Amino acid sequence: MNKKIYNNELLKKGFLDYDIEPGIDPIAEIHRLKKEKNAVILAHYYQESKIQDVADIIGDSLYLSQQAAKTQAEIIVFCGVHFMAETAKILSPKKKVLLPDLKAGCSLADSCKASDFEKFLKKYPEHTVISYVNTTAEIKAMSDIICTSSNAVQIIESLPETEKVIFAPDKNLGNYIQSITGRKMVIWDGACHVHEAFSLERILELKKNNPEAKIIAHPECIKPVLIVADYVGSTSALLNFTKHDSANTYIVATESGILHQMKKANPFKNFIAAPPKDSSCGCSDCSYMKLNTIRKLYNCMKYEMPEVTIQENLRKKAESSIRRMLEISEKLGL
Repeated sequence: MNKKIYNNELLKKGFLDYDIEPGIDPIAEIHRLKKEKNAVILAHYYQESKIQDVADIIGDSLYLSQQAAKTQAEIIVFCGVHFMAETAKILSPKKKVLLPDLKAGCSLADSCKASDFEKFLKKYPEHTVISYVNTTAEIKAMSDIICTSSNAVQIIESLPETEKVIFAPDKNLGNYIQSITGRKMVIWDGACHVHEAFSLERILELKKNNPEAKIIAHPECIKPVLIVADYVGSTSALLNFTKHDSANTYIVATESGILHQMKKANPFKNFIAAPPKDSSCGCSDCSYMKLNTIRKLYNCMKYEMPEVTIQENLRKKAESSIRRMLEISEKLGL
């Protein structure tokens, strides 16, 4: 390895895409390193298929948060995006948390800057602040309760009907929750670049060519897509729906990484990735999620870098809102 590249400053920037030594099987080495270092690999459904297959635990944001809170491993290797690894560190401060590429960010989290959100909250005093897990630690520290797409409706419904609520940062999810619960909320104007980009016209064209297909969509999608969907749910809910539903073909309006698990669970069913407006390839990939690769994962585990760290005072403030989510979810059996 080039020693000029291997230095702490570049590692902090997520610069871990080194060539693997000749003769090394990265998959076998990753499994060996897990045992040697007492490490656990958590992977989101949106990761590339090779990473999903080598991971110990695969899931959506709620499930991975729950697992991060109770793992006995000494090292958590989080194959997802930065806010996910940051959440794991908030919940497990004594454990080393690694992220294969620190540049794996989130357009939704980026749409809600802490300084702007602080000013926003001052306009709405005496409101309970519900923030989506797709946020930075700074936003979580300003929130009362965190939610995920798996539990957002139930968390809102667990509050008194008269309670004033701010929901951030995803406007599409917020509007969807409002339509389901009937609760009026002040909603931050943020969005996920993947779910915002789906083309209703191209989805309907796919439906015309595949009339037997069911359209299933994540609630982060724009309203017109949700209206035409046969089923709307979180990533894990979409996966479970395809397992138990009788249809054989699905047009899937969420990040394409989930199709790997859908195909594994339903080998005789057909899954079509819903296309975005501007893509010749019809891709619905999250560019941030796909920054993590097997090569980076191997190097990350080998050198135990880059590490995700959080200042303790900020961590404690952020932990309170996440713990409240976990407590409500456990109470509701989620």
